[in-house]
Amino acid sequence: MSEDFGFKYLLISRIFRSIGLIFVTISSPLYLKALGYSPLLIGLVFSAVVGFTAILSLSLGFLGDRKGYKKSLIIAEGISTLGVLLLVITPTSSFALLSTSLILAGITGSATGMRGLFSPGLTALVATNWKEDFERVRKMGLLSSVASLSSIGGSLMLTLMDYLPFGKIGNYKFLFFISSIFLILSFISLLFVKENREKRRIKKEKIMKKSSLKYVSKVILSNSIGAVGIGMSIPLLSLWFSLFYHATDSEIGEIFTLNYIFTSLGSFLATRVKGNILRLASITRIMNGVFLITMALSPYLFLAGIMYILRGLNAGFGAPNRTAVNIKGISPEDYGTASSLQGLATRFSQMSSSIGGYLMEIDLPLPLEIGGLLQAISGIMYLRLFRKDVEERSINAETKTVQ
Repeated sequence: MSEDFGFKYLLISRIFRSIGLIFVTISSPLYLKALGYSPLLIGLVFSAVVGFTAILSLSLGFLGDRKGYKKSLIIAEGISTLGVLLLVITPTSSFALLSTSLILAGITGSATGMRGLFSPGLTALVATNWKEDFERVRKMGLLSSVASLSSIGGSLMLTLMDYLPFGKIGNYKFLFFISSIFLILSFISLLFVKENREKRRIKKEKIMKKSSLKYVSKVILSNSIGAVGIGMSIPLLSLWFSLFYHATDSEIGEIFTLNYIFTSLGSFLATRVKGNILRLASITRIMNGVFLITMALSPYLFLAGIMYILRGLNAGFGAPNRTAVNIKGISPEDYGTASSLQGLATRFSQMSSSIGGYLMEIDLPLPLEIGGLLQAISGIMYLRLFRKDVEERSINAETKTVQ
């Protein structure tokens, strides 16, 4: 089997997925607002989306460890595609069907450039196909960079809202249809991705090894705190720009477009800078929180936009390093379950989007202020929890190399 493992098809999939899913993720809060729903109700919908995605991620993680991570990717992509197709045909009068469509689409988490990258099985597939830390960072960096750059397509679709001829709701419906086409193309591309099934350890434990569970519990602890902050602030960020600054869809689309360009640049830089992956991961996470707090304090849309764009650069640089740290202390046969448990905890924590919607109705800056503080705290915890583990494993790896 080629060492490439069909990596170009994985890249192509992330391109199409990012364009389609990012538009749905950015525009769905604005779509629900246009239909007359309150921030609190919109936040509750996002919480339900996150909860479903968390359960799906865990289930597909178990499946991936036993049947292959490529299968997990394909199943997840099929469900997202179905959700967006349903969103196109769902009557605007049916809130239950609208919610179901968004839940299946898996918009979840955040509208950052990373949103189009991750789906159940991706991290485990990369970890299985490529063994060396920096090679994993490089692959994830390339995937992150391509996904972030492609997310521009999704945000540019939002800028077209004011120029389409189908009316406000009709314009959203038309662009949801275009998004579904991109997700279908992503699904097809995944069929050509290969997985390294040779020399793979047979999974004996029902869940995972104790050493893997101990390590992943630390990841869950630090990530969950940050995820609560992200859930409060990022999923409804397009709605926040609309309410706080009375920004138009086109202006919001322009801000997200520049954010994705800089996120892509940050991810590309991560493939070129070889350093202490833990320190880089921790510092960038702290700065993500600082940028959110600064945005909340900005009196002008222009300044808040700049802060969000710089946050994209910082987040893009940090994400591949965090991925490498998150799997560093996990046994290979546990990659799928471990990454799914991490995703489960993170996504359940991001159900705080309902709290974010409630806080918006109290005081608009609050979701970003509290969310940013929690994310900064999680970055500090990240460094303290993993310093010993990462240093010990790095020393062991160097010793084996010398021998």
